[in-house]
Amino acid sequence: MDKLFYDGSCRLCRREINWLAPKLLPQLELVDISAAHFTGFAGVSKSAMMQKIHLWHQDRFITGIDATLHYWHLAGHHWLVALLRLAPCYWLATKAYSYWAAKRNKCGRDNCAI
Repeated sequence: MDKLFYDGSCRLCRREINWLAPKLLPQLELVDISAAHFTGFAGVSKSAMMQKIHLWHQDRFITGIDATLHYWHLAGHHWLVALLRLAPCYWLATKAYSYWAAKRNKCGRDNCAI
């Protein structure tokens, strides 16, 4: 089964996963990487997974905005994913995700006012 690795200690991440979980659980195993026992998966460390979201799909990782678009598609947000995959929108979404991920890691996941 595919796995979505998310940071349950991040308020925004947790809120999104809780909202999408009913649609994702039949298709993905949700793995909270903030759990004390989690150390990594398939050669990727917990600290690397804390830098950006990881989704294990068919024996490989999808990361960052591509992982987000993948699980949004699985949750039924097809029109939004199609829009964000258009070249100019994809470029902007990639930049926005990278900015958010860097800021989230700098200021602390629970203390960010993002």
